[in-house]
Amino acid sequence: MAPAVVMVGLLFVYPLLVSLAFAFRNESTGAWDLANFQKAFSLYGNDIALTAGVTVLATALVGVLAIAIAGYLTLGENPRAVFVLRWLYRWPLFIPFVVAAQLMRTFLAKNGMLNNALMSLGVVDPLHAISLLDWRGVVITFVWKQLPFAALLISGAMASMDRSMIESARGLGAGRFRILLEIVVPQVMSTVFVALILSFVTMLSALSVPMMIVAGSPTLLTVDMAWRVNSYGDYGVANALGFVSFAMSGVAAWFYLRQGLREGGKPR
Repeated sequence: MAPAVVMVGLLFVYPLLVSLAFAFRNESTGAWDLANFQKAFSLYGNDIALTAGVTVLATALVGVLAIAIAGYLTLGENPRAVFVLRWLYRWPLFIPFVVAAQLMRTFLAKNGMLNNALMSLGVVDPLHAISLLDWRGVVITFVWKQLPFAALLISGAMASMDRSMIESARGLGAGRFRILLEIVVPQVMSTVFVALILSFVTMLSALSVPMMIVAGSPTLLTVDMAWRVNSYGDYGVANALGFVSFAMSGVAAWFYLRQGLREGGKPR
């Protein structure tokens, strides 16, 4: 394990420690204080709140929709519908974030494909067409991009289950929705947590989506970090914002570890 541990230490642990050191280092005075954090929260407090809200909302939507897709793939009784859904939902998995953001810029703009389709159907009046190139567009892009990844993990866990309990519940008259919520989901909850944590961290670290979709302020922290480095060379505030992102990821990891300890402590 030594080579792998050394690589992880050099490429991940060491840069993380250096970043944390820069976050608490006041370059103007040379002291160790919270000046970078005070400046970060005063300038980007709204962005921090928006980042947390957008990622949590997108993660929740990914979880609900992924469970719904995986549940239908597992419990669906229409073979054609299951085949079409299995073929269709995976496509965004192979599209990079930057391409997804560019697609959504074309799709969600005021004169984009979505509004043009709604106007052609008579659902939206041309004068009242709105642009979704704001936090809503970021949520839509994140959900569309991460949904196949989460659904693939969850559907794989559901497919490996022992179907005897499902068939017994069907024999007793339980519907598919009740079987999904009361029998299937509790047995794959650990996989659901893994999918949601990985999706949360991936969306939290994405730069291209908020940079290309959100035109103004407030925006997400990744854009603020890039702006502080590229425009001002202010690594202190940028690393303070990175520390906030790391703290958000740490909260998500804490929930996952807590769930893992609960599962590991159950008698078998």
